[in-house]
Amino acid sequence: MTDHEGLVSAYASDTELDAEATVRPKRLAEFIAQHRVRDQLDLLLRGAMGRGTPPDHILLSGPPGLGKTTLANIVAAELGAGIRVTSGPAIERSGDLAAILTSLGEGDVLFIDEIHRIAKPAEELLYSAMEDFRVDVIVGKGPGATAIPLDVEPFTLVGATTRSGLLTGPMRDRFGFVAHLDFYTPAELDVLIQRSARILRVPVTDDGSAEIAGRSRGTPRIANRLLRRVRDFAEVRADGTVTLETARAALHVYDVDELGLDRLDKAVLTALVDSFRGGPVGLSTLAVAVGEQPDTVEEVCEPFLVRAGLLARTPRGRVATEAAWRHLGRTPPNGTFGAAMPSAPDLFSGGSQEV
Repeated sequence: MTDHEGLVSAYASDTELDAEATVRPKRLAEFIAQHRVRDQLDLLLRGAMGRGTPPDHILLSGPPGLGKTTLANIVAAELGAGIRVTSGPAIERSGDLAAILTSLGEGDVLFIDEIHRIAKPAEELLYSAMEDFRVDVIVGKGPGATAIPLDVEPFTLVGATTRSGLLTGPMRDRFGFVAHLDFYTPAELDVLIQRSARILRVPVTDDGSAEIAGRSRGTPRIANRLLRRVRDFAEVRADGTVTLETARAALHVYDVDELGLDRLDKAVLTALVDSFRGGPVGLSTLAVAVGEQPDTVEEVCEPFLVRAGLLARTPRGRVATEAAWRHLGRTPPNGTFGAAMPSAPDLFSGGSQEV
């Protein structure tokens, strides 16, 4: 995580990816939740293995931290194939991609994370590789340039994106299977935390794991991260067992409240309510008020706050909803956004206040 991404950020640093690898499921049967996607993938992979051919290319979309990288590794494991991992921003030139493609073995899996950020020349090269298993490498410049066709071993591309709307039409059309990963329910995260605790050998009670699950913002990465931090607290300041009381005390130390809001989330809501009377206020002004960059507020804080029904994006700016006022212990004034609703929308119902 970078400095502006707190304990409940869905993004992960390289160091944390190593920690995640310990608890990641290795097979499709071990993958928790995402039942529809899991069943569809199972049919796709079994059909391809029965025919003895690589499966269609796979596109996985959804917010960060939900298991797209894990599923890519599971696809390779189920196929008994090798996997090559890269990311869209790392492929700056078509030659970079050509080198990767020509090094793949027959039936290998190529995983490209954040595929919507791949450079345009590399994307165009990828088209022929996905359809015809062939790439044309241009040698020389100007009138003397020559295209050298190179064959590529049949492979399966697994692309992952957090912003599927930024994918071009030609790129999206070349994927034979497209799946969207949804946020987890607290019950599903509870099962995931229990599994991770067994792997990490962390004693945890049922109510302790449920408390962590309820504050994990529907995201497995956050759930596993909170489990590791609560484990530290339990080992240093308690008897080593993660109980309800231990989890609450630990998460209080780390500034994660009962909804999963951290310091920055609460700072954004407090600024909206106390400094701007609930809004509307522009993104840049709000970012200055909390001492962060606008893109940090927009990409790290707002998605969850909007999904939780605590903040609304309107044409005039950001607005605190009635639920936000009440969560901060304030009485919302008449005319507060969302005041007509009897309660805040359910966090995992898919509803939001965004307009």
